[in-house]
Amino acid sequence: MNVRVQFFSRLRDVTGASSAELELRDGATVAELVEKLYLQTPALREWDSSILVGAGVEFVDRTHVITAGEEIAIMPPVQGG
Repeated sequence: MNVRVQFFSRLRDVTGASSAELELRDGATVAELVEKLYLQTPALREWDSSILVGAGVEFVDRTHVITAGEEIAIMPPVQGG
């Protein structure tokens, strides 16, 4: 299945792109998607312990099963002010 991933804030700088299209197997989890991203952009792994992942309009954990056409957002921790 094809999944669109959007990168926000500093992660956009790390990846050099605001978004990417990834091909994943049906039933893939966020953990699998993240690992595929790390293979493509190793510097992104440095953010592993702090990145937040959103699917649609909700934050999800890495066990979340991605559905076809779902848009995934990868972002650093949200800061208030």
